[in-house]
Amino acid sequence: MSETADILVIGGGIAGIGAAARLSPHTRVIVLEMEDALGRHATGRSAAIYIRNYGNATLRALNVASEPVLKEPDGIAEETLLTPRGEMLIASEDEIDAFEAYLKGADGMETLTPEEAVDLFPLLRREKIAAAAIERDAQDIDVDRLLQGFARLARRNGARLVTDALVQTATRTGGVWRVETPKGTFEAPVIVNAAGAWADVLAETAGIARVGLVPMRRSAAIVPPPSGIDVTRWPLVASASETWYAKPDAGKLMVSPADEDPAEPHDAWPDDMVLAEGLHRFEQAVTMPVTRVERSWAGLRSFVSDRTPVVGFAPDADGFFWLAGQGGYGVQTAPALSQLAADLCLGHTPKLPADIVAALDPTRLS
Repeated sequence: MSETADILVIGGGIAGIGAAARLSPHTRVIVLEMEDALGRHATGRSAAIYIRNYGNATLRALNVASEPVLKEPDGIAEETLLTPRGEMLIASEDEIDAFEAYLKGADGMETLTPEEAVDLFPLLRREKIAAAAIERDAQDIDVDRLLQGFARLARRNGARLVTDALVQTATRTGGVWRVETPKGTFEAPVIVNAAGAWADVLAETAGIARVGLVPMRRSAAIVPPPSGIDVTRWPLVASASETWYAKPDAGKLMVSPADEDPAEPHDAWPDDMVLAEGLHRFEQAVTMPVTRVERSWAGLRSFVSDRTPVVGFAPDADGFFWLAGQGGYGVQTAPALSQLAADLCLGHTPKLPADIVAALDPTRLS
């Protein structure tokens, strides 16, 4: 016997759980997650930082729209999900063009002298810095509290969250989607495709055209700082050409090669050579050698061709809603995108400006 709802959300990462939280006060929602826990993939492997100026113009607008919820997460958490960090961009001579492109249209970026940059992140090599700037308002995000807060809110409003529920088939008959999973059969008029790196796979399973989603591996490693150095209050620092970045993490440094290697959807792991090359680039910019990697991991950031999320009903199938392609911006844009998904699914007027909604619409990719 089938279990029914008004909306089936496929995917239990930050996108799907956020959408369920915003939909559930108004309609019956079931979330189907293929893993045995929520947030197993990209959400649980996020760099966990809010950077207002990260991404293209559409993403920057989504960042701004999300900030009030992250600061005052009413109904999600009892206190702010943000803590001060700062994000500093540094450029060598051959990265000046990339540096200037990042600052173009940026809000709240303050240029620094090389000496000021070294004062903020004392391991940097002064002679390697041709330009620097900082977004002092960049802040760490408590990703787990955001995810679990959304989940509690969804459950409180009657949503059912089902794990170990990989979608095996998805067919539409008589205006209703019928989804088969190892946990049973589920039916609803609307599917929200929040399947992350697997979003195109789900579309194909449902007989719907792909949007050209490309999962890309992003790796990271935890390395100890030099003995006696407290990095706790240092900002995240990144190269202007995005060849590495480093962020304090529980008294140590999380260093990433900022890799974007295309991959099939899978439980990602780091490539040792890619990680080594990225750590070498980091070493060239700082005065410390990397003598030990305490642990490493990788996740998949998924993009379409214009690197902008895909949010809206599919043009080639009734009741199939895309909430995908968030790239590396999924956590910090989750408040805005979950509300937009709910508004569009429920037929409400979106709170986001019309030009932003249009820039996200999947019809642009047809």
